[in-house]
Amino acid sequence: MSIVPAAVHDAALANHGRIVDWDRVRADFPLLMREVHGRPLVYLDNANTGQKPLPVIASQDEFYRRQNANVSRAVHALGTEATEAYEAARGKLARFLNVRADELVLCSGTTFAINLVAYSWALPQLKAGDTILVSRMEHHANIVPWQLVAQRTGATIRVAEILPDGSLDLDALYKAMTPDVKLLAVTHVSNVLGTVNPVREICREARRRGIITVVDGSQAAPHLKLDVASIGCDFYAITGHKMCGPTGTGVLWARRELLQAMPPFLGGGEMIREVSFHGTVFNDPPHRFEAGTPNIAGFIGLGAAVDYLEGIGMAHIAAREAELLAHATEALRSIPGLRIFGTAPGKAAVISFLVEGAHAHDLATLLDLEGVAVRSGQHCAHPLLQYFGVAATLRASLAFYNTHDEIERFAAALEKTRRLLVA
Repeated sequence: MSIVPAAVHDAALANHGRIVDWDRVRADFPLLMREVHGRPLVYLDNANTGQKPLPVIASQDEFYRRQNANVSRAVHALGTEATEAYEAARGKLARFLNVRADELVLCSGTTFAINLVAYSWALPQLKAGDTILVSRMEHHANIVPWQLVAQRTGATIRVAEILPDGSLDLDALYKAMTPDVKLLAVTHVSNVLGTVNPVREICREARRRGIITVVDGSQAAPHLKLDVASIGCDFYAITGHKMCGPTGTGVLWARRELLQAMPPFLGGGEMIREVSFHGTVFNDPPHRFEAGTPNIAGFIGLGAAVDYLEGIGMAHIAAREAELLAHATEALRSIPGLRIFGTAPGKAAVISFLVEGAHAHDLATLLDLEGVAVRSGQHCAHPLLQYFGVAATLRASLAFYNTHDEIERFAAALEKTRRLLVA
């Protein structure tokens, strides 16, 4: 039997007007109860990976204890149960994104999803003289695949720049959508700046010009209520481990007609109908793109994560994180010499910053000794940090299970470590 904590039931009722008990929700995350270096853990690296609630952990344990079998290959009871659970997860993800289940390719994450688009759609379609438009704030996973495609096709990369507050320069973006642009790659939410891009408007303008759009939704899925159907993009990718799900899980959504026209990315089992030495008849999408044994337990866990997030309510999660972000921003601004990167209105709960006179890695190391986990470095966004003229930043990224007390402890630890480094 699956474990469904009382906090999930209480949070679900909050969608009908009751207040979410965030302390009870937090209790569903066992890792948050541990200590690091003898101090209570303050986990503020949620943009890197999210923590896992009990239902997600329990769902994978239950699968391996009671249902473990391969999917779509056996008619025995275990095989049938495993297949039903795996496909049920696809259905939950479709509901979460408001799309059709037969338009969802289950994969290892956003990096795989974008590479799938690059090699199965872009590589056969693009040629010399074509342009791929990419925003300055993209994660490397939404830059490097397009560079590889450009090298092989003769296409070129054009950069859509940002404004000093970390928002996209929309006027410049639309001017850059010239007839040679065939593909636009843009993030929904920046993993460094927290900027929430107006992807519906951007995709509408691209569609008017016949440009295919690829949206990286990795940082949006944990924070926002998503309606991919209304965004109007052609491809949308998310990563499971950032939204309380297991690592090695993710989804590519694509318009059905695009999936049907795309050749397979990988060859092997499950993605075929018939194989002979004279040729192969491939399966229909999305299974055409799901070669080999998938991460079955992982996707069952991701389905449980979807249930968990929806039980709380994405609107409640967004409101909680906005409240935490406001508190954290105010607390950090009181620290001398601290500079925040990314101040666009309506940003997600991510704060990238530097403290004058202190190296980001040194600060992160000393904060860890205080029990505070933040990320330091370039956050897989080298071109973005080059724009700001810095080699690295610290990043504190919040989730709904964080607390105001943790923010106070983080700010106090940061001030303590700052004094050690700049004294």
